[in-house]
Amino acid sequence: MSGTLLYEIRRARGEDEMSAALALRHEVFCVEQGVPEREELDGRDPEGIHLVAIAEGELVGTCRLVMVGSTAQFSRLAVRADARRQGVATSLLREADRETLEHGGRRLVLHAQTYARGLYEGAGYRARGRAFTEAHIEHIAMEKQL
Repeated sequence: MSGTLLYEIRRARGEDEMSAALALRHEVFCVEQGVPEREELDGRDPEGIHLVAIAEGELVGTCRLVMVGSTAQFSRLAVRADARRQGVATSLLREADRETLEHGGRRLVLHAQTYARGLYEGAGYRARGRAFTEAHIEHIAMEKQL
């Protein structure tokens, strides 16, 4: 992908897009970052709201929301390597806010990899507590009130 990436952010549609989202998560978390597959696939996908970024008919980004009362648990944000640094993650975060509000949510929580803390702070998240290790990667708990 070259030049300015044009993409659409929306909910995943059908099994093909869900499979593509899971494949992207596997590529980013398991292959690139070394996260064990058993930790990436945590059994919560069936209850999740899966958002995707689609560019030129291909899935280039994804994330997941799991609603627990008025709190959305945001996780599994992954952007294809050749689509990074083009606003895809920020757009997915914005859509997650909209989906959370649409489902009566007022708060989002997440575990950010510490290298990405600035991305989340730019989207209005604030750190809670100290850094910790999850899947051999340093994380920080963050939250956002809507």
